[in-house]
Amino acid sequence: MKFRPLFIFFILALFPLTGCLSNVTSDRESIIVTDLLGREVALPTQVDRVVAIGPGALRFYVYAGNPEHLVGVEEIETSDVRFKPYMLANPNLSALPVIGQGGPNNALDPEKLLMVDPDLIFSTYTTDPSAADELQAKTGIPVVILNYGGSGFGTTPIFDQNVQDSLLLIGKICETIEKAQGAADFIIQAQQDLENRIKNTPDDGKPTVYIGGLGSKGTHGIESTQGKYPLLEVIQANNVVDELGETGSIIVDREKLLAWDPDHIFIDQGGFAAVLEDYQKNSIFYESLSAVKNDQIYALLPYNYYNTNLGTAIANAYYLGKILYPAEFADINPELKADEIYQVLLGQSVYDLLGSTYGGFGKLNLRKP
Repeated sequence: MKFRPLFIFFILALFPLTGCLSNVTSDRESIIVTDLLGREVALPTQVDRVVAIGPGALRFYVYAGNPEHLVGVEEIETSDVRFKPYMLANPNLSALPVIGQGGPNNALDPEKLLMVDPDLIFSTYTTDPSAADELQAKTGIPVVILNYGGSGFGTTPIFDQNVQDSLLLIGKICETIEKAQGAADFIIQAQQDLENRIKNTPDDGKPTVYIGGLGSKGTHGIESTQGKYPLLEVIQANNVVDELGETGSIIVDREKLLAWDPDHIFIDQGGFAAVLEDYQKNSIFYESLSAVKNDQIYALLPYNYYNTNLGTAIANAYYLGKILYPAEFADINPELKADEIYQVLLGQSVYDLLGSTYGGFGKLNLRKP
């Protein structure tokens, strides 16, 4: 085992703080980077063995780094890979040594981390610098904190600057800056494209929409939704829930949903089974909704699983745009667009693999026999 702590403290004593994320100072023995918490972290000049822990950290690394340098994964990453495009694109990652259970409510396992002997730990577990420093002190391994932005799971504003900064930091450290820059640029270009398509659409011409079946610490039915739903925000859609003035996960009263009576309903396919089961018991409620009567109920791919699957979220945004603004998105084939997104971020197309689990984009039939 490498004798890391004294080396790290010695290097920290020798070099000044850099002060901003974009600065990376180096000499023959180390580099110093600034992570997303503003911590200066001393790293070896060559990083060949990496782990990425915490909600979304491994996904970030696959987008921006070299998966061949990963030496361990959390157990949570190897379960239900159907939900995780980055694991579907890299099935070999499931065979790596397990470095801890993972998950936001589970304590880290420094002993298992040490067993795979990484040069560097990327983490999204904390927004507390002292907690990151504690893990670094316990393991003697440099800890670099990444950040999705947002105020919690399911609230990530898909195009948060923290996402860009995290991807580029990985690229700089791991000498994969071209890949990281490509991913960051593609995400921003998608944002600009989505916004430009609807910028001249008058508000009074926008249909009303409701998103149901959203997961929040478990699976829920049609009443589970979100205020300021990120994907509807980027295309400036008329989300009926925003009338409540709330942000994040909400369980709405059915009578309220009937009063809103949205033109279109989208169901997160992670919650579709619960919605379908409920329809069998309460069909009168569902058949009272105009969207159900008019066959305007659609599927969305689940995109919140161990934090936000950014590629899937962007693919969903294009699908929402295609349904809500058919003229503005006339050139978009949602399935092909999804595969383009996955190809850029993951290096291969995985829409069909996701579709084999959920059925993919399309209308939903609640009246199944």
